[in-house]
Amino acid sequence: FAIGGEKEFDGNMQIGRTPPLSANKAQTHFPILRKFTNIEYHKMLFFDDCNWGDHCGAVESQCVEPKAGLGPAIQRTPRGLGVKEWETALMKYKARHEQYFK
Repeated sequence: FAIGGEKEFDGNMQIGRTPPLSANKAQTHFPILRKFTNIEYHKMLFFDDCNWGDHCGAVESQCVEPKAGLGPAIQRTPRGLGVKEWETALMKYKARHEQYFK
């Protein structure tokens, strides 16, 4: 996971709201992922099962790659990630990239 990343990143995933993370994934989770993986936001795919907030909307609108003008492709999964949600997300990702990389 850490291939090509920063030296201080040891490959351990962080989840939840324990610092340096917060409840706002757009302010903490995604900038950290971007920094340590060197993966641009518009090349990311985000699944979220949150039923009490709009993490997907926040990440999509606040984590925008300046050059591409796009944030991560998003997919809400309020009842968990199933085949339908997985395939829908892949179609969204593909459509965005076909449009961007014409």
